[in-house]
Order: sequence, then structure tokens, then C-alpha cells
Amino acid sequence: MRIVIALGGNALLKRGEPMTADVQRANIRKAALALARVAHDHEIVVAHGNGPQVGLLALQAAAYKDVAPYPLDILGAESVGMIGYLVEQELVNALPAGTRCATLLTQIEVAADDSAFARPTKPIGPVYQVEEAQRARAAHDWPMVEEAPGKWRRVVASPLPKRIIQIETIKLLVDAGVIVICAGGGGIPVIRTASGSLQGVEAVIDKDRAAGLLAENLEADAFLMLTDVEAVYDGWGTSMQKPIQRARPQDLAGMSFAAGSMGPKIEAACAFANQGGIAGIGRLEDARAILEGRAGTLIRTS
Repeated sequence: MRIVIALGGNALLKRGEPMTADVQRANIRKAALALARVAHDHEIVVAHGNGPQVGLLALQAAAYKDVAPYPLDILGAESVGMIGYLVEQELVNALPAGTRCATLLTQIEVAADDSAFARPTKPIGPVYQVEEAQRARAAHDWPMVEEAPGKWRRVVASPLPKRIIQIETIKLLVDAGVIVICAGGGGIPVIRTASGSLQGVEAVIDKDRAAGLLAENLEADAFLMLTDVEAVYDGWGTSMQKPIQRARPQDLAGMSFAAGSMGPKIEAACAFANQGGIAGIGRLEDARAILEGRAGTLIRTS
């Protein structure tokens, strides 16, 4: 089977953990072992999140006063290169000698008139306490959102992905038996100018929507979104919550899921399933079990 796997940012960096290189490498090493168990029998393509990392780079860039802060698309490329390097290295270490891997910085085209640019909703960066959030907002003019009581994060525009610029290159690599790490952080968002050239924009594409587009373009058999939650829950956060083991897209259509977390995953999963594939959501360490229907949530039309 050809499987596109999207690694959630919180699967690579747990909430509250310091964003040190050692912590991230240790977490990615665990992720690589889980991916290797799937790659033993299947063809995998790996995407990943970058929310905490790109937020940290934005803070570091803003702290350096001698030059103007770097735009978010360039910071996104920096973070994707860093994470991709670690994922590729640990994956090669976890797989048999001779396994071929490649990390590809991936540009994804969005619409310049996407309504998301007028209403930033995508959280990036670290979690702030109230006073820290107020200082960050005043210093950098960042929109902020309260994700949980007293927990604030910066939000940026999250336009929908339209086209993966390097999709033909990705296909060549995958068809040649290379494990490709691509569409990191949802891809680097670009628009097409009136002259036809590409131009980066200040935005972050949702990684699950981007990975879903990647899975569709590659005609994958399965699409896994791996995070730190064991399954999709009906009534999440209430006394009546219960895990959903299997579902059809139409079963989920009338249900409510958090817009900043599970919502995009459900949308991406249902879109892929409606194209005839199998979509799975669950914990990183359960990757193979999710694929085999022994853990997590499986979404398919039948």
C-alpha cells in the first residue's frame, strides 16, 4: 500500500516540553521507530507539522533588531528544513541499510484572495500566560487566541491549499522507491502573481489539509494523521465522550469538532475517504495498529 502519513506537531513536541534540539531529536527518534514499523511492509510518504518551531523562529527573528523580521514563509522554510533533517536522519537510522530517503522543501499554492487572510485562525508558536500574551501582542502586533483558560497563542492566516508546486518531482521520487519527507508544516505558502511568478505569503497552511491534497495527488491507498490523541471522540471534553472506532464521512458530517485541532483532520479524512481511500486518525505509536483497524479511528465510505 502507498500511505501518506502526517505527523502532528504535538506528536513531535509535547505540550510544555522545552523546544531544545535534544528534546526534539529524542521525540523524532520515537516517531521514526513507529514509522519504520509501517515502512517495513508499505510505501510511505511523510508530512509533518511545524507550529511550535516556526513560532520560536519568529520570536528569535523579532528579537534581533538590526534587520527587519524575516517573513513567515521564509521562517517556515527554515523550520521545515530543520525538522525534515531530523526526521530523515532518524528514519534512515531506524530502517535497513540502503533505504533511500529525501527531504523536499515543498511550495504549495494558495489563492491570493482567500478569505482566511482577513481572519487569522491558525495557532503557531509557544503557549503564553495572559501577561506574556499581552506583551507579545503589543511588541509584535500579533493577533492572539485563548486556546484554553489562561493559555494564549499567536494566530496567523490559514488559506486552503490549491496546488503542490513540486508534485511531479515528489511522484518521481516515490515511484523510484524513495521515502519522501515533504509538505512539511503544510508546505510553504505561495501565490501566483499576475506575471505568473511565485511569491511567498505570510500564512501557514493546515498540515492535514495539505497532506490530504498530497495523498490525493499521489493516489495513495491510505492517509494517516498521527497525533497525541488516541482516537476521534464523540462529545470530546464532556462526561459523555467516547471514542469513534470506525465511521463513514456522512456519519461525521453532523458532528462538531474543534476548529483549531480535530476539525481540519476530520475534513481532510472525509475528503480523502470520499475519493475511495482509507483515512486514519490516532496516536503516533499506534500507526500500524490504526492501519490494521486495531486502534484509533478509521474513516472510509464502506
